[in-house]
Amino acid sequence: MSQFPPYRRTVPRVPSPDRRPRPARTVFLGFALVALLGTALLLHPAAARGPGGATVMEALFTAVSSLCVTGLIVVDTPVFWTGFGHLVILALIQIGGFGVMTFASVVGITVIRRLSLRSKLTAAAEVKSFGIADVRALVLGVVRWSLAIEAVAALILTLRFALAYGEAWPSALRLGGFHAVSAFNNAGFALFSDSLMSFSDDPVILLTCSIATILGGMGFPVLVQLGRHLGTPRLWSMNTRIVVAATPLLLAAGTLYITALEWSNPATLGDMPWHQRLLNGFAMSAQTRTAGFNSIDTSAMDPATWLGMDLLMFIGGGPAGTAGGIKVTTFAVVFFLMLGELRGAGAVTVLGKRLSRAVHRQAITVIALAVGLIAVSTITIMLRTDFSLDQVLFEVVSAFGTVGLSTGITADLPTSAQLVIIVLMFIGRLGPITAAAALALRRRTLLYDLPKERPIIG
Repeated sequence: MSQFPPYRRTVPRVPSPDRRPRPARTVFLGFALVALLGTALLLHPAAARGPGGATVMEALFTAVSSLCVTGLIVVDTPVFWTGFGHLVILALIQIGGFGVMTFASVVGITVIRRLSLRSKLTAAAEVKSFGIADVRALVLGVVRWSLAIEAVAALILTLRFALAYGEAWPSALRLGGFHAVSAFNNAGFALFSDSLMSFSDDPVILLTCSIATILGGMGFPVLVQLGRHLGTPRLWSMNTRIVVAATPLLLAAGTLYITALEWSNPATLGDMPWHQRLLNGFAMSAQTRTAGFNSIDTSAMDPATWLGMDLLMFIGGGPAGTAGGIKVTTFAVVFFLMLGELRGAGAVTVLGKRLSRAVHRQAITVIALAVGLIAVSTITIMLRTDFSLDQVLFEVVSAFGTVGLSTGITADLPTSAQLVIIVLMFIGRLGPITAAAALALRRRTLLYDLPKERPIIG
C-alpha cells in the first residue's frame, strides 16, 4: 500500500469577473443610498412647513436635486422647507459636491487615518484620478479647496447681506453660508423665491456667486494643480490646460450671446442700464455653466437664447468637480478629433501632445450617450405634457447638465415626467459612462479579435 496520498489534479481558481471590485457600481449605489437617506429626512414633519409635511415625490425630487447639485425644484425652497429642511438640503449639496465616495474617504482619513484599497479605487473612479497612489492627496486637496473658497465667499456674502440689506448677523450668516456652499458646488439652490433676481443690480452678490461657481466648475484636479504650480504653466497637465483655456472662452461667448439676444427684451435685460445688462449677461453665462442661479427671468427669455444656453449647459464645466454636462475636455477632444480628420492628420494632437485612441472612443461614447438620453427624455416628456419643444428641451438639458435653470415648468410636470428628470439629474451627476458601467450586468474581456471591415462614412 502506497504511503503517499492519491494524486489529485487541482485547477487554480480564477475569481469570477462579477466578483472583482466595481468602483462605478459602488459610486452609483453610494449616491442612491444617500439620496434615499435625504428623502427620508425631508419626509420628516420637521423638514417642511404646514400640516402633513412633504409628499414622497417632493422629498425625493428635492433630495436628488440637492445631492446631484442641480437646483431644479418642485416647491419653493425658502417658503416650503423649514430651517431643518434647509440644513438637510445644504448637507446634501455639500456631500454631492464632494462626491459621496470622496466624502466617505474624508471620513475614513479622519477616523482611521488611512484608506483601504477599495476606498482608494472608488474615490479614484469618482474624482477621475489616473491612479490610486495620489488619491489621498487629491481627496485632502478637494476638502481644503472647497472649504477655503466657500469660507471666503460666505464671508463676503454675509457682510453684504448684513451691511447693505440690514439683515441681522445670524440671518446674514445663514444666507451667506448657504449661498456660498450652493454657488461653489454649482447647486443653484437659493433662499429667495426669485433666486437672485432681487440682486440684479448688486455686483458684489452676483460676482461673488459667479466666481465661486466658476472655481467649483473648473474641477478639483485643476484647482489642486493650479494651487501647486500656478506660476509654471509648463508643469500643467493637458486636462488643466484645456480647462483653463476653454473656461474664459465659453464664459465670454455665453456673455456675448445672452446679452446680445436679450438686450432689447423688456422682460429680462431691456429696462436695465448698459452696465447692468453686461453684469447680468455675465452672471447668466456663468450660471448656465451648471450652477443654476438666475438674476433675470429665465422663463421670459427668447427661445433662441434658450437654444444657445442649451449648448452651454450641454458642454458644462471641468471634469472631476461640481460641474455637470459632458465637460469641456470631452468637447475639446471631439473638436480636435474633427479638426484632425478634416486636415487628414494621422493622429489627433492637442496642445503639442498626441491623444490615445481610447480617449477618442470615450469622448464619442459620452456624447453619443448624452445625446441619446436627452433625445429619448425629451420625446418622453413631450408625450406626457403639452409644453413646447423648446421648453421641454431646456428642462431636460438643464437636468442632465445638473444646471437647475428652468423655464418654469418643473413643478407643473406630471409625476412620470418628474421621474424622468430625477433619472437625468442622477445620470448627469455620475456621468453617462459611470452610470452605464454601474448598470452593466457583467464585464468580460475578449480573448480574440474579429476581422476588420469598414462601412462608408458620410
